[in-house]
Amino acid sequence: MKPFDWRANWRTNWQTGIVAISLTLVLLISGCQTKPPSQFAQAQQDSSKPKVTAVAKDATQGGEFNKFFPKPGAGYERVYTQEKKGFAEAKLKKDGKEVAMLAVSDTKSLPSAALKFANATTKIAGYPSVEMGTTQTSVLVKDRYQVKVISKAPSFTKDDRATWIGKFDLKGLEKLK
Repeated sequence: MKPFDWRANWRTNWQTGIVAISLTLVLLISGCQTKPPSQFAQAQQDSSKPKVTAVAKDATQGGEFNKFFPKPGAGYERVYTQEKKGFAEAKLKKDGKEVAMLAVSDTKSLPSAALKFANATTKIAGYPSVEMGTTQTSVLVKDRYQVKVISKAPSFTKDDRATWIGKFDLKGLEKLK
């Protein structure tokens, strides 16, 4: 029978205790951090207010927006994915992979969406623009229509988003009634 070695057991118990305390601290610290609001949190909060309609009656039909989307070409493919009153959306693909999402929405249904452009300091093609996070760029046309490009691939940069916003027929969208 092996004699009890209190020094070896003490060292093992001490190391186990340090690991347990470290894991507890990591869980405690990571559990106490606040999460940043999701990109949909503000929209959900705005649409949940009393007397807010999901879609304004006089919002533009989504199909009206399709003709203002950029034309495909130069290796890019445009695939329309959603069209409803006040909104139209298309995927932008290159080599079969989705690189960005293109969207036009009528802010009549969600006026707070237009308010974020009030303090815009930048412009794209002459229209006020804002960045949302590191993947979204938007412009506001005619104080009503939001044109948005969202990066879906890391290779699709802020400059790419601005370029593709410029490819929308923004002047045509401005004339839309």
